Amino acid sequence: MFDSLQESLQSAIRAVRGRGKLTESNMREGLKLVEEALLNADVSFFVVRDFMGRVTEQALGEKVMSQLDPTQQLVGIVYQELANLMGPVDHSLHLRGEVTTLMMCGLQGSGKTTTCGKLARMIKSKGRTPLLVAADLQRPAAIDQLHVLGEQIGVPVYSNRETQDPVKVCRDAQQKAREIGASVVILDTAGRLHIDDELMTQLRRVDERCQPDQVYLVVDGMTGQDAVNSAKAFNEALELDGVIMTKLDGDSRGGAALSVKAVTGVPIKFIGTGEHTDALEEFHPDRMAQRILGMGDMLTLFEQAQDKLDQEEMARQEERMRAGEFTLDDFRKQLLQVRRLGPLQKVMGLIPGMGALKEMMAGGNVEQDFSRLVAIIDSMTPDERRNPTRVIDQSRRRRIARGAGVQPNEINDLVKQFDGMASMMKQMAGKGVRERMAMVKQLQQGAMANPAAMLTKQKIGTGKRLSAREKQDRRKRIEQERRKQRRKGER
Repeated sequence: MFDSLQESLQSAIRAVRGRGKLTESNMREGLKLVEEALLNADVSFFVVRDFMGRVTEQALGEKVMSQLDPTQQLVGIVYQELANLMGPVDHSLHLRGEVTTLMMCGLQGSGKTTTCGKLARMIKSKGRTPLLVAADLQRPAAIDQLHVLGEQIGVPVYSNRETQDPVKVCRDAQQKAREIGASVVILDTAGRLHIDDELMTQLRRVDERCQPDQVYLVVDGMTGQDAVNSAKAFNEALELDGVIMTKLDGDSRGGAALSVKAVTGVPIKFIGTGEHTDALEEFHPDRMAQRILGMGDMLTLFEQAQDKLDQEEMARQEERMRAGEFTLDDFRKQLLQVRRLGPLQKVMGLIPGMGALKEMMAGGNVEQDFSRLVAIIDSMTPDERRNPTRVIDQSRRRRIARGAGVQPNEINDLVKQFDGMASMMKQMAGKGVRERMAMVKQLQQGAMANPAAMLTKQKIGTGKRLSAREKQDRRKRIEQERRKQRRKGER
């Protein structure tokens, strides 16, 4: 998400930081790079012009230029202005008493029907009873698609193939909702390949006759400025309450997300981040600004962990660590838990300080490397998993390597890295969130926050043998990390 924009903005800030003493002249050069990064990301020219005016005014002010670290001040200014540009956002669906009607509209191909299913799933998870309504009568496949989605998520779908009047379908669905006790009606209205008078007339009729409580536009984030233009046209016709932007998990340059609020005045309320029905997130401008600047997004990561991870298993692991126990079996369970949060590259992007490591690993197959780690652990005996450092000798390494289909040196790397990681996990046991975050921040500096990523970095999964010099350097790093961990434990 926003990878190209993130990379360009960070390059611009690094260029400023590398100038030594900062003057107004080279600060202006850095700001020019920031401007180019935004334009290359397909952000609206007028939005960039106004944005850079505000940033430049603050960045060249005396308070910034006189600071010991003005580049850090620049990052703060860019972050705040990015958050202001995209927000504020009200995530409430304004669900009221008996029946709330949400009208969804958008062009064909924007992901509108799928988003209706995702929104219904989200509403159901909050304890409400939604009813999906197949009111897209222009595309017969849309009715079938909505029924399939409804079956997948356990939500009823209302449709009527005997009529071509979407207003009748929507009005009848509102009555049906009262009969079956559904509290939220989601209207999946018709789309077109492009905006035309016939489409807008039909949507206005539905809006006027059904009086929806909220009207949301679904736009494809991959279409850049076309998404902004369609949002503007739909808003003029219907007075939108919010935008749901889809396909932000793809190769999106991010311009639409940065432009739509400024151009239309309509906030992005939710974003689609994948194909599955649970891949719909609330859009938080401040968190998105953090991601764009490579600062991570731990709040979203924590929320996803609460929602998707096995809380009972996490509690059991916490108790074991409190008792001073952390084995390769525990590590394997943690790897499988992390996988439930989504693609590993995406998860790494939410962890502060992991942006550079993620970029370095972009050419490799992170998912495959995780699978190799699990295969290595699965090839061990129970005793080897409990006491890998003490039990695993040369002959056992060869046997484990054959079972996992890897090189023996990869077993050695895993065991050595696990040693330091086990010490870290035991230290974290029983500590509060703030203390853990402080420890994670320290460990990130040594690239230890993501053990599997660190292993990948050290050529686990590549099948390549390390040179003697590389092995010596690696041993030094491991020994330094162990000494650091021991000193922390003594304190």
